[in-house]
Amino acid sequence: MIAFGPVPSRRLGRSLGINNIPPKHCPYSCVYCQVGRTTDMQVRRQKFYPIKDILADVEEKVALSKESGEPIDYFTFVPDGEPTLDIDLGREIEGLKGLGIKIAVITNASLLSYEDVREDLFGTDLVSLKVDSVEESVWKRINRPHGALDLSSVLGGIVRFAQEYKGKLLTETMLVRGLNDDDLGLRKTADFLAELNPDCAYLSVPTRPPAENWARAPSEATINRAYQIMNGRMANVEYLVGYEGNAFAFTGNAKEDLLSITAVHPMREEAIREFLARAKTDWSTVDWLLNQDELAEVEHEGRKFYVRRFKAEHG
Repeated sequence: MIAFGPVPSRRLGRSLGINNIPPKHCPYSCVYCQVGRTTDMQVRRQKFYPIKDILADVEEKVALSKESGEPIDYFTFVPDGEPTLDIDLGREIEGLKGLGIKIAVITNASLLSYEDVREDLFGTDLVSLKVDSVEESVWKRINRPHGALDLSSVLGGIVRFAQEYKGKLLTETMLVRGLNDDDLGLRKTADFLAELNPDCAYLSVPTRPPAENWARAPSEATINRAYQIMNGRMANVEYLVGYEGNAFAFTGNAKEDLLSITAVHPMREEAIREFLARAKTDWSTVDWLLNQDELAEVEHEGRKFYVRRFKAEHG
């Protein structure tokens, strides 16, 4: 299942996700990752899925969404790993343009020092870049990068891309308590982001179960202080700390849709209940998936979430 949704996105409205990378292939293993620890650390780009399969799956989901009256604002490459590892990404972006829907890529920016990665992203309407810290020691603790990566090269690639890109540029900084939420570090990050001149700089916190149980959001006071520091250096700084809502799409097969969405987007219990009501089915669907070990129930900060279980070969 490559295409999933549409799902509500706090940045993109109604987003049809494109899962163009197998589970957990990534140059980072971020402590807060909502789909768990990285099992396949890599920086080399490669082919994963046939281009025709990705395009066909997206076209099918678009048709189902139209039949169900579900609007789509963006196609968003937001897989179980880092989307720019896909060496066919540029061709996939080009192939989707004929459908007349805007295209976004959400990337951790780790490979932007590669010229071919930057060129692939030039074909999009929106790119969201991850910049959690510009301090090497913090970067290594929070993003846990592949050993071949060098922070100065990563940051240089980000600057170069921001200077060349013509679409809408967003940045996101994930704040984790005790790691990157001190004033000095935040000022350094803010100075770097101001150099990029993004259309919007988002401050986010872990809102879904993280890879490491100890990865927690800072206090409200700290989040507010971080906002004030960022806002003092650039315009258009926004929080990205709220819940995105329960408006998940139903496209005809409740079990398949739940597995597609929860593979990359853990769902709250109340979101699933609303989803099931629109699908005209009941909680027995979830019970069946739990009993089949396809879905897992987890708790995070007093709330129940449901996430897809990966097969053993993916950890």
